[in-house]
Amino acid sequence: MRIAVVGANGPTGRHLTDQAIAAGHEVVAVTRRPGSLTPRPALTVAVADATDPAAVDAAIGGTDAVLSALGARFSKEAVTTYSASAKAITEAMAGHGIKRLLAVSSSIADPNWRPAGAHFFNHVLDPLVNRRLGRTLHEDMRRMEAVIRETDLDWTLVRPSGLFEHSVVTDYHTADTSADGVFTARTDLAASMLRELEEREYVHRAMGVITTAVKPNIAKLIWNEGVKKK
Repeated sequence: MRIAVVGANGPTGRHLTDQAIAAGHEVVAVTRRPGSLTPRPALTVAVADATDPAAVDAAIGGTDAVLSALGARFSKEAVTTYSASAKAITEAMAGHGIKRLLAVSSSIADPNWRPAGAHFFNHVLDPLVNRRLGRTLHEDMRRMEAVIRETDLDWTLVRPSGLFEHSVVTDYHTADTSADGVFTARTDLAASMLRELEEREYVHRAMGVITTAVKPNIAKLIWNEGVKKK
């Protein structure tokens, strides 16, 4: 399958690109910063801003599916990256007749998500980090989801919990709407997306993804994911 990975040079996008190529797919890496992508036979790089409709249209033509792994930093200002890119991507897909879309969102988009047994997270970290520091970012994720839901594409909204780096794919769990857990390794997020691309269990639904085998350092996670980068 020929897959467009939007945000291919980001933290999740790099895992997604590597895993897709290892699984035998051809990848069109859609990114604004192609410099650190390793050239290889199954990889085509398309330099494009994902919020630019014309650039996205040119980048994804000839692909069979689009997987969006875009991310943004927490900000006090309004965030529009997710919703603007969703509009550009879905319109380009409709124009090219591409039906399959998987887009990374967040468990926070589910208003009822509260991980069982995670008292400190639910009562301290979530209100402080996600609901306050990440408020504008998560508001735009919800706008992105609304844009995608209004299309007639075969979409899946992919909702990880707190993202962290890990070297390999581990045991992970998926669930309808959101999954009952606090953390998701990016390797597992990428693996779950590629599996869903093939199995199509969550078409026209949201898929929660959590890692069950390992946990990150919470202080490092907050710094890396909420402050330093996304």
